Amino acid sequence: MGKHTQGARRIGRAVAALCGLSLIAAATACSSTNSTSGSDNPTISFMLDWTPNTNHVGIYAAEALGYYKDAGVNVQILPTAQAGAESSVENKVADIGFTTLSNVAAFNAQGGSLRYVFDLTQKPVARWCSLASRTDIHTPKDFDGKTFVSFGSAEQTAVVRQMIKSAGGTGDFQTATAGTNTFQTLSSGKGDFGGFYVTWENVESELHGPALNCFVASDWGVPGNPDQLGFAVNSSWLKDSNNQQSLRSFMSATLKGYDYALSHPDAAAQLLVKQAKEANLDATLAKTSMEDIVKGGYWTNSPNGTAISGKLNMQESQDYLDFQQSAGTYTDASGKKAAKAPQVSELATNSYVQR
Repeated sequence: MGKHTQGARRIGRAVAALCGLSLIAAATACSSTNSTSGSDNPTISFMLDWTPNTNHVGIYAAEALGYYKDAGVNVQILPTAQAGAESSVENKVADIGFTTLSNVAAFNAQGGSLRYVFDLTQKPVARWCSLASRTDIHTPKDFDGKTFVSFGSAEQTAVVRQMIKSAGGTGDFQTATAGTNTFQTLSSGKGDFGGFYVTWENVESELHGPALNCFVASDWGVPGNPDQLGFAVNSSWLKDSNNQQSLRSFMSATLKGYDYALSHPDAAAQLLVKQAKEANLDATLAKTSMEDIVKGGYWTNSPNGTAISGKLNMQESQDYLDFQQSAGTYTDASGKKAAKAPQVSELATNSYVQR
């Protein structure tokens, strides 16, 4: 990326923190690297954003069930790099990376050329929580003057500030750098509240404690869906017709993998644990997480809940990007506020999700 490299790496680290929220960073090094067989088929390299978890279950299911082989494509799953999946895709270390739409917007504002091609989450999955034992915190207004356990993300800061103001507060709070586990940081008293995934860490909280008291950003003045998690590719890579066809094949098989996970959540959880064995995932956590995903309908707009959408809601997305632009989140390579809000029509496409 030349002159944009340092900025991209900075975004990459924040991106990984945002996408994984407080998932244990050390486990990333233990992520599995797998590839489907078949030397005559094109190979797609896919980089995770964080430790393997149920967000990635459709990829592991498609691999284990032979969907990629049937689609005529080999897939190599890569653990996330320190610089982040975004930098790796930009620099062609990986063909596809797991990310968020807003991270793509932030990356491209600094000179990147990523394209968002698949959206997994159709409902907000991030939660902003204090320990339930904190009886002084009843609404986001009570975050005022307290310490936010953060990875230093401007996007997170804007969301939390808006939630506090919407609840009647001033939006003033301190930040503390998250350690390897936000649960531990809160329990130690070094922070008062932090960010979690409802489909993973909230499940972990319900299974093993400590109990959490959580809030959803969209309930407290943050417009749109702030939690679009999905896949991005390099725009220049996508110009090649062979790569376009490989992406179509990959997406077709991946959609089947996620559909299988919704229809067979327990079996899919077992496949995830088995396929990503180096990550030493808690089988009960994976199983309960999948059950929660199905029950909550986080991935689907289907009435019966057995087929994911995979498509980005363009209007909700633009509303959220406009909000972040107003908050000054997006900056160019020199650190100056971006001149205009990132445009979803330029960042994303639904054309590779055939539904």
